[in-house]
Amino acid sequence: MKVILLGELRGKGGEGDIIDVAQGYAENYLFPNGIAQPATPGNIKQLEQRRNNIAIREAKRIADAEALREQLDGKVVVIDVKIGDEGQLFGSVTNAMVGDALKEQYGIEIDRKRIEINKPIKTAGLHEVVVGIYRTIFATIGVQVGAPEDLPEGDEDVPADEEIVAEDASEATESEEA
Repeated sequence: MKVILLGELRGKGGEGDIIDVAQGYAENYLFPNGIAQPATPGNIKQLEQRRNNIAIREAKRIADAEALREQLDGKVVVIDVKIGDEGQLFGSVTNAMVGDALKEQYGIEIDRKRIEINKPIKTAGLHEVVVGIYRTIFATIGVQVGAPEDLPEGDEDVPADEEIVAEDASEATESEEA
C-alpha cells in the first residue's frame, strides 16, 4: 500500500515521501498516529502544492541537526556507576543513562532511541557512542564510565598520542604502595 509520510519515519523516509508499506502497518499504526496518509490522487495533488513548504522545513531541520552535531561532536559525558575491583560494572551503561547525562551535564536533550550503543558498555573507562541526530547526520560523543579517580590503577584514560612513562622506577613503586 502506498502512503504519504507526514513526518520522519526512521529508516523509511521523511515528510512528503511516498513509500510502500504493508496495509496492516499503515491502517493500524501509521494512520491512527498521524504519521502518514493514503496516497490517493487527491492527496498526491495536495502534496505537490505543499512541496515548497516541505523543502523549507527540511532545510531548517537539516540546519538545526548540523548545529546540534557541532555542539555534540567530541563532548565527553561522565557516568558515575558502581565499579568492581577489576574495572567491571555491576550491570551496563544504557542509552537512557547517556541521554540523562547529556541533559544534566550539557543541557542537551536527545531522545534515548537516537543514542546507538553498538556493544554493551560493561567496563570502566572511555567509550565512543554514536548519536543519530537526523537521517544521515550523526555525532560521536565519548562516555567516561566512572570518575578517573575511581578506576583501578593503570586504567586512567590517556590520549592516543601520549604515553605513560615512569620517570624513575622508585617513583613508580612508591605510587603503587600508596
